[in-house]
Amino acid sequence: LTLRLLSVTLLVSFGSSMLYGYSLAVVNAPAAPIKAFYNATWSRRRGQGLPPGRLTLLYALTVAVWSSWGAPSWASTQVGAPWRPPQSPVAFVLGRTSCAPRPRTRPAPHRQPHHRVAGVSPVPAGICLSVVPLYLGEVAPRSLRGLLGLVPSVFICLGVFSAQVLGLPELLGQDRYWPLLLSVVAVPAALQLLLLRCFPESPRYLLIERNDVPGATAALRWFLGTSDVRDEVREMREEQRALSSLRTVSVWRLLRDRSVRWQTLSVAVVNAGMQLSGIDAVWFYTNTIFEAAGIPASQIPYVTVGTGAVEIVAGLMGCVAIERLGRRPLLLAGFCSMGLCSAGITVSQLLQAALPGMRYVAAACVVGIIAGFCLGPAGVPFLMTAELFTQSHRPAAYIVGGALNWLSNFTVGLVFPFLQMSAGPFCYLFFCGTCLLVALYIYAVIPETKNKTFVEISQTFA
Repeated sequence: LTLRLLSVTLLVSFGSSMLYGYSLAVVNAPAAPIKAFYNATWSRRRGQGLPPGRLTLLYALTVAVWSSWGAPSWASTQVGAPWRPPQSPVAFVLGRTSCAPRPRTRPAPHRQPHHRVAGVSPVPAGICLSVVPLYLGEVAPRSLRGLLGLVPSVFICLGVFSAQVLGLPELLGQDRYWPLLLSVVAVPAALQLLLLRCFPESPRYLLIERNDVPGATAALRWFLGTSDVRDEVREMREEQRALSSLRTVSVWRLLRDRSVRWQTLSVAVVNAGMQLSGIDAVWFYTNTIFEAAGIPASQIPYVTVGTGAVEIVAGLMGCVAIERLGRRPLLLAGFCSMGLCSAGITVSQLLQAALPGMRYVAAACVVGIIAGFCLGPAGVPFLMTAELFTQSHRPAAYIVGGALNWLSNFTVGLVFPFLQMSAGPFCYLFFCGTCLLVALYIYAVIPETKNKTFVEISQTFA
């Protein structure tokens, strides 16, 4: 692991993946001010406040639209695999600064700045989720592909933790500061925008797509810190020869290609499963879940920060373990633990009236869901998407997996408040069943990909 390779990994993760994690969790802290803003705006226009059901629907739409707008950005990978994260911070800077607080803290009735945030921010978030792991998977040596591929997931956890800390009442969690809370990420985005131009393109893209052998060789030497890169060039040449009769396929061709149907199905199951596992409900509605569990309102912000610290520890454990244990064990352990903890929340809430101490069991189960997610499902699906396909199919595979990822994200963000109101504690059993079914599919279908070339992995499914 060279200093240059580590530097580019940390920089792209800090300036992209961390912003995505921040965007996921930042909507939780200002939930009350945003709802109050909706209610006040409606009251000024109509002369009366919003009914509770309609207010819940509007906030759920805000959360869901925040996530769903990331879906179109996955199409950026269809252009090929050029190094594109520099454009991601541009959109983040524009999106965040456009909703920064103005001197007058009360906006005019016709202005709704959080709509602009919901419409702008997730688009680069989708680019972050697709291009960053794709790029790191292509520049990393085979022995470090798993480790570097999970670094973005650690920074997603850091972003979530940062949003939780800044959302404390002592910092930016007050009503008048919520536009500033949503705008903070313009700083790391701008920093990445300034520094990323110093790093080269993906060597694999240069050689396989552009047939630029000198450029790919120079990039490999820069990343690996050695002049002898013959083995890496030979591996890329083998993949280029295997793909000599193929061009980059479209999504439609990918879905019709029988030779990669199991890879495509695996990417679809894991990407949809990671969002339907309940993690989005936990991140978007942490305060609501803890309130339902009986945690005192004054303690909820600090319990939430504690869950963020657990996320970081679990993410680091996943980075350390992935090259020792492999991809499958982390995915299986993560989804199984999330499923069991989801069932634990249901049981603890049902017994809470008889046993007041069960509120802490529910909080521990929430922590278990977060830890299980960050251990494997947070980062391995993106790494797996890059590993299961060769260069010709990889961009289309990212579009399929990303579209399902964001569609599931949108569904959970929109439906969960109403599911919680109608089903009560039993709503978590849906997440439990989803996690266990995805774990069963992984156990039965998906092979281990550790220390294998992209061609070898493709041949496993043949």
